Amino acid sequence: MKEKTGYALILLALLCTAGAFVMVEPVAQDTRYHNFADQNRFFGIPNALNVLSNLPFLLVGVYGLLVLQKIQYNSSKIVVSNQYAYWSLFVGVALVGIGSAYYHLWPNNVTLVWDRLPMTFAFMGLYSIFIAEFMSERVGRLLLLPLLTVGVVSVMYWWFTEKNGVGDLRLYAVVQFFPLVTVPIILLCFNSKFTLHNTYWLVLASYLLAKFFEHFDELTQSVLVVVSGHSIKHIAPAIGLFFLIRAYQSRTLTEQ
Repeated sequence: MKEKTGYALILLALLCTAGAFVMVEPVAQDTRYHNFADQNRFFGIPNALNVLSNLPFLLVGVYGLLVLQKIQYNSSKIVVSNQYAYWSLFVGVALVGIGSAYYHLWPNNVTLVWDRLPMTFAFMGLYSIFIAEFMSERVGRLLLLPLLTVGVVSVMYWWFTEKNGVGDLRLYAVVQFFPLVTVPIILLCFNSKFTLHNTYWLVLASYLLAKFFEHFDELTQSVLVVVSGHSIKHIAPAIGLFFLIRAYQSRTLTEQ
């Protein structure tokens, strides 16, 4: 019964997303997005804390790849048939550390492309993992390449439309927020074959916390003084992913 409810809710979310995509007018990138609260320079680095706070992404991504190298043939740790999704996740996270740091050195639409491209790899890789671990290994594996393709296309489509004066972020918004809406449905309505699957809630919470601090960038800076909301935004999901990697090392199959 729970699974039927889950499928129905995911279908409803898909229909609502498709409807919103068609009905909403193209949304261009607001240039004010690049005006972050903390623009202090340290050690000759512009926007230093927003740049350096990306280091946890790089470290966690590399750590995840090293752990994955050890466990990729262990069916009690990951869905081996969909192992490329785990590689996509951690390669994407490591590249976010580089791409986002590059963007924050010179915040503009051109450098933002290199921030968003690896994020789509991480998002879509993780979404494929959710599908494989909770719903269907075969479907998760088959959807990985289409999901990654849609992620890359969403960024390139935005960039192409931006260059032509009619910027359109709608597809990128779908790539980022459709998984955000449906992942809780998957976690609540479907059963994982692995133990410690509740760690995914921590990953989700860390991402939502990141979005919270991103929204209150300036307020956080005014309250904490030494650090802005956007810098915390970089650190929070990296912490969530670190605990996910630790769970991957320790978990087992729920049914031996």
